[in-house]
Amino acid sequence: MAGSGAFDPAYYSAEEILRDGGSIHVRAIRADDRERLLRHFKELSEDSRYHRFFGVKRSLSEAELTRFTQLDFIDHVGLVATLWHGEEERFIGVARYVRSTAPARAEVAFAVVDEHQGRGIATVLLEHLGRIARVAGISEFEADVLGDNNRMLEVFAKSGFRVKRASAAGVIHLAFPTAETEEFVAASDAREREAAARSVAWILRPKSVAIIGASRDRTKIGGAILANLRDGGFTGALYPVNHAAVEVQGIRSAASLSAIGEPIDLAVIAVPAAAVEQEIDRCARAGVHAVVVITAGFSETGAAGREAEMRIRDLARHSGMRLVGPNCMGVVNTEETVHLNATFSPGQPPAGNIGFFSQSGALGIMIFEHLRNRHLGISSFVAAGNRADVSNNDLIAYWARDAGTTVIALYLESVGNPRNFARAARDAALIKPIVAVKSGRSAAGKRVASAHSAALANRDIAVDALFAQAGVIRTDTLEALFDVVAVLSTQPLPMGPGVGVVSNGGGPAVLFTDACDAQGLMLPEFQPATIEKLGLRLKTTSNISNPVDMTASTSSSDLGDAMAIVGNDPNVDSVVAIYAPPIAGQPSEAAAAIARGAAQIPAHKPVLAVFQSPGKMRTGLDCAARGTIPTYSFPENPAIALGAAWRYSQWRSRPRGSVHALSSFARDTIRAVIDRALSHAGGACALSREEITTILRAAGIAIAQSEDSAATPDLPAGPEESPSGIAMFAGITTDPIFGVLISCGFGGPIAELMGAAECSGAEEPRPEVAGRSPEPSRRVRSLRRAPKDDAAFRLHPVTDVDAAEMIASLRSNRLLDGYRDTRPGGREALAALLTRISALVEAIPEMVELELHPISVQPSGQGTIVLDARMRLEPPR
Repeated sequence: MAGSGAFDPAYYSAEEILRDGGSIHVRAIRADDRERLLRHFKELSEDSRYHRFFGVKRSLSEAELTRFTQLDFIDHVGLVATLWHGEEERFIGVARYVRSTAPARAEVAFAVVDEHQGRGIATVLLEHLGRIARVAGISEFEADVLGDNNRMLEVFAKSGFRVKRASAAGVIHLAFPTAETEEFVAASDAREREAAARSVAWILRPKSVAIIGASRDRTKIGGAILANLRDGGFTGALYPVNHAAVEVQGIRSAASLSAIGEPIDLAVIAVPAAAVEQEIDRCARAGVHAVVVITAGFSETGAAGREAEMRIRDLARHSGMRLVGPNCMGVVNTEETVHLNATFSPGQPPAGNIGFFSQSGALGIMIFEHLRNRHLGISSFVAAGNRADVSNNDLIAYWARDAGTTVIALYLESVGNPRNFARAARDAALIKPIVAVKSGRSAAGKRVASAHSAALANRDIAVDALFAQAGVIRTDTLEALFDVVAVLSTQPLPMGPGVGVVSNGGGPAVLFTDACDAQGLMLPEFQPATIEKLGLRLKTTSNISNPVDMTASTSSSDLGDAMAIVGNDPNVDSVVAIYAPPIAGQPSEAAAAIARGAAQIPAHKPVLAVFQSPGKMRTGLDCAARGTIPTYSFPENPAIALGAAWRYSQWRSRPRGSVHALSSFARDTIRAVIDRALSHAGGACALSREEITTILRAAGIAIAQSEDSAATPDLPAGPEESPSGIAMFAGITTDPIFGVLISCGFGGPIAELMGAAECSGAEEPRPEVAGRSPEPSRRVRSLRRAPKDDAAFRLHPVTDVDAAEMIASLRSNRLLDGYRDTRPGGREALAALLTRISALVEAIPEMVELELHPISVQPSGQGTIVLDARMRLEPPR
């Protein structure tokens, strides 16, 4: 749901997608809507009027039209769902609520034009009315529905609201709270995802395609697209549109879209930028469901181009269409029943099981070629260009439901709406993996802020947090993306971190082993039976521990047999074969041996290969029993790819986690402090220590009595004694795009220096005691005043599982397990503190900055103590 800036229900406006994939515009009723509302009433059937007005009604009086259009948007709120037909805006649905004598209660009513009933319009309007009602302080909706009005009863039943029913004299009285319950949010999210997927289906599974700007010249974009559609075997109807030709590339051409006279699902537009708006208007009039605008010259060119892009986007959406582009390469679907290649790429893309979204059309041709070289292929591909309408979120929703897609790959320059991305990606990643490379790491600057957590947070950290919570595998480069996708699209997910390695060269095996350690993988010991089998099969000079070093003189046959033996060891979860060509022997023989060995390994275990051959030995590594075996040129690459697959496997099997909810008493206490502070300040303000103390304690966060006493609770008498707590920090910072990020990290110099001390053998620096420190060395003094970058971030809301993962991701997290003479700290208590901070964010939307530093993390079971805190508020805009 996309709203429109500052919230004022009289100017309410949003775009929505319906369950059949069509789009509508939702807006507030205006005083000038009398004629449109009257026409809407006349288009209702007698049956629909009867159900709406509980009796026969032939017309609306002037007084009724005035009452229905001149609303105060306080006690009487009305919304309409509209579609544009040429120059005319049509109402296809009307919804309103009227506040009753009980100020927290309102009655709702709906009317949808018959030809548009069953599309989910009433459900959408109900959700928007609920949003407005919650802001207006209305906590309960009521509705009276005739007993035979099954469609409207179904709307309420499936809305996600907790509906109570009572019936009398053939009328069913419904009542339900407007609050966003878990059931409501789940139903709303499911509806949005299903609608998005259906809308993409018009783009990727059309039964008819019109190419506007089709050309006889295949070197022109319109000609190349038509040729690709025809040569690729598109299974639907093709309609070239060229006003100057009767026939284009052997297909009968139409002078205009209206001259075709047949239903058009998808129109591909390749005309000069100045003509695009007119062509989209013609598509709207012809009832086209979706358009792909190949043409460049829009937002990428400046302010005028951005305005033109917004016009074509609004024209498309308000007319019920979805739009890909502009400035894009096109779309592909290799499904056997479709064979759609509406791009200007030379040749046909390889078919496979990867759904690929690219924000850059320039990369498309390279992507196709690279996939072909690696024996991989796409199920479908969308290069969205300027992404004016259809986005990666829509494609994720589609691919999550597409049986032909097993892996989703994304090249992103921006993530769009982070909250929408998080919901779409998280739900899809529970079904199939998502691998993404996002450009712009170096361009993201650190935000200038006074709080430690804000100083550490930058836009790229927010992307990392978003991906981590959504289960998205992030890679730094396109090459790494292909490495990971190669595993996920051809192999099962690893069931554990144990890797069995068979190599005919010691050096590459060592490099692979080191890379595994860095990726959280391990090389387990083989079981005795495995060692015995290897000893009988291999030469006595071979090392038959893990990794198995067969030496360069080993035959190709031995390589395949060793793989089979290692792969059947119960301790091994994945197998990697490493082949470096010796002086004697043919690489093709080794490739065949690897394929033969892979066929004897249980199907639930991934098999990868490193093939260090001067030539590209891809063909020989196709295994009939297992399909393509992903191959790599360097030993580190498969370790990185396999590590990503293992971490994703862990993420998918982890519990979803739960958020902390404050009690009503705690919320009331906190809101009283916040409201008083904002009223007194008259704007943005920083809270006093006393106010912060009240808020934190209401949330269940322990804080020292005062700044003077902050250094004394339970601390040792002198620096020679062991510290009682581990110094850390936590807080929030607010990003204008990503929203609130919750952070935690270590706040003392010990976290910065302990790694260096271990590596250099230097005398270890003394740990900082939370609230007081021993006399530091000069080196420690220079690091005393600010924590460094050992911090973790997650987007709000943070679950208990998210909090535990944040702590585990800190480089210095072993301090919490006890380090040298430092007692262990309570991970559970720290995780609980982070979830309570997230609960505070929910209760205090005005909070833009919170810094708790230092925090004394006490030994396990003794909790945490905040020693100093600051909080800054800004009134909502």
